Amino acid sequence: MTRRSILLLTCLAALALSSPQVQAQGDFDKVEIKTTDLGHGLYMLTGAGGNMGLCVGSDGAFLIDDQYAPLTEKIIAAVATVSDEPVGFVFNTHYHGDHTGGNESLGQMGSHLVSHTNVRRRLSVDQTSALLGSTAEAVAPGALPNITFTDSLTFHHNGQQIVAFHVPHAHTDGDGVLHFPQANVIHAGDVVFFSLYPYIDTAAGGSVDGMIAGVEHIITLCDAETQVIPGHGPLVNKEQLTEYLVMLTRARANVAAEMAKGGDLAAVQAAKPCAKWDESLGQAWLTSDQFVQSIFDSLTNLHGSHGGHSEHPH
Repeated sequence: MTRRSILLLTCLAALALSSPQVQAQGDFDKVEIKTTDLGHGLYMLTGAGGNMGLCVGSDGAFLIDDQYAPLTEKIIAAVATVSDEPVGFVFNTHYHGDHTGGNESLGQMGSHLVSHTNVRRRLSVDQTSALLGSTAEAVAPGALPNITFTDSLTFHHNGQQIVAFHVPHAHTDGDGVLHFPQANVIHAGDVVFFSLYPYIDTAAGGSVDGMIAGVEHIITLCDAETQVIPGHGPLVNKEQLTEYLVMLTRARANVAAEMAKGGDLAAVQAAKPCAKWDESLGQAWLTSDQFVQSIFDSLTNLHGSHGGHSEHPH
C-alpha cells in the first residue's frame, strides 16, 4: 500500500467518525489518539475529527482544539505521555464540533477556553449547514470560550511566543491560526485541508476568497522548514501548502467562468469545473459537487453580508 493510500484511508476513517450520523460511543471507543513530535515541545495529535496541536513545558500544556467529548479522556492521556502539567489553555480554531467537543469537560478541569469572538457567538446558538444537511445545537454555557479576541492575541507560554490571528471569512467567520515563530510551526485549523476537498462553511460566514487570502497569508510566514498542521490531513510544508493554494485559486476561477455563462448551480456542477482534482481530493469526504456548491455559494454571496464581525489578517 502506498503512503498516499495510507493517508487517504486515515482521512476516510477520521472523517467518517466526524459525520453527524456516526457519533455512537462504540465508534469513539475504537479511536486512538496518536502523537507526532514536531520538536521544541510541540506536537500534532490526531484521532477523530480535526487535527490537534499541543505545546508543553513548565507553564502547563497548551492544547489547540479538542475533537469530540467522548475522546477527552483519551486526549488527556495522550497529553500525559509528554507532559506532567495540566492543560492550562484550550484554543478553538473555529466552532465546529470536531474541534470544540471537549470544551465543557476540559473547562471543568480548569482549562481556559480561548477563541475568536465569533466562535463563542456561534457556539451559543444552533447552527445549520445546508451543504452537509446537518444542524449543530447550541452548546452548554460551560463549553463556551471564556477568553475571546477579535484580531490577534499573543501568548508567552512554555518559552514560546504563540501568535494567534483571525483569518476573516475563510472556513468560517471565526477562524484562528496559531503561529509559533521560534519553533517554525503553524496550526492552520480548517483554513487548510490536505489530501481532500476543503469544507467552506458559507452558512457560517465562510468564503472561498477568504480561504485563498488566508492561505496566502500563512504562506508568507513559511520557509522550506516550516511544519504546518492542517485542520484535516497529514502534516504539510510550504511547497504542499502552495499546491493547495493553486488548487483553491484555479477551482475558484473555473467555477466563476462557468457562472459567467449564466448557468445555475446544477449547470455549473454538470460542467465539472473541478474534474482535475476529483480523483485525488473528492474521494475522502466532500464530493466534487459539494465543493463546487460551496464555491458557487461563496461567489453568489460575494457582494452580500456575511453576517459576522470582520477583521483583516495582519
